[in-house]
Amino acid sequence: MLASGSVRVVHAPRQAALAREVLEAARTPFLLPGLGRRPAPDSTTIILAPSPAAFRQATGGGVPEWAGGVAIPDLRRIVLPGYTSSAVRQGEAAVLLRHEIAHVVVAQAVPGPVPRWFQEGYAEVASGGWDVESAWQLRLALMLGGAPPLDSLALTWPAGAERARFAYLLSATAVDYMNRRGGERGMELFFRNWREEGSMEGAMRVTFGLTVGQFEDEWRKDVKTRYGWLLALSNLGVVWLVAGLLALVMWIPRRRRNRRKMDEMRREERMLMPPREDGLDIQYPLPEPRD
Repeated sequence: MLASGSVRVVHAPRQAALAREVLEAARTPFLLPGLGRRPAPDSTTIILAPSPAAFRQATGGGVPEWAGGVAIPDLRRIVLPGYTSSAVRQGEAAVLLRHEIAHVVVAQAVPGPVPRWFQEGYAEVASGGWDVESAWQLRLALMLGGAPPLDSLALTWPAGAERARFAYLLSATAVDYMNRRGGERGMELFFRNWREEGSMEGAMRVTFGLTVGQFEDEWRKDVKTRYGWLLALSNLGVVWLVAGLLALVMWIPRRRRNRRKMDEMRREERMLMPPREDGLDIQYPLPEPRD
């Protein structure tokens, strides 16, 4: 086990190097909207599970396979996979740690209950894990009625990895909209009012003059406006696809023109007389004799 102050990292002996990196990252402050720059709270225990079985044991089971990490705020405990996991993409370990720290910080900052959409959305925004380039998918989902209400995100874990990613993205856009609407000062007031009012609903009314339902209506309009088809076209994958299609469209007619020119050149060559054996530079056909 490693410790810095009251923050501890529990690990297997072979994970000592990784544990040092995790502890250093946990003690490094990062910006949480409305709450300032903070490290992992005091008395936080971070468990590096050496295997999937150890991960399930440390989290108490019941965690879906796609979960990259788990925060248990009441215990100030964070469980991370200390093994290669398909749920954690390469280079995102620090983002995952900040995501789980954000859960613990928010649980300490406001009285419960905290709606699931706000928990996950805030953690996504604060950690830097929100992939805004994929937000264009939301407009299509909203148009087709495929986006669930915010309240429904608090009921259960999503059933699969794709649905979970969509739920995180959906929640992140809601928290991002709140942050853009009120700015850093507005988020500070929101958390302060949440503590004073004792609920998120009360904080929403006092800070923004809205019910949660009215906020959701505003947010949906913002999503439709902000994450429309232009963002889809700016997606790098779409740009390369369009560029490839344009290149193909331009290449086919050019290839046909070049082929026609080659055919014409071959026909002209077949019309020419063969060169003289004596090597004289005589042009064919011979000119007509003059009188």
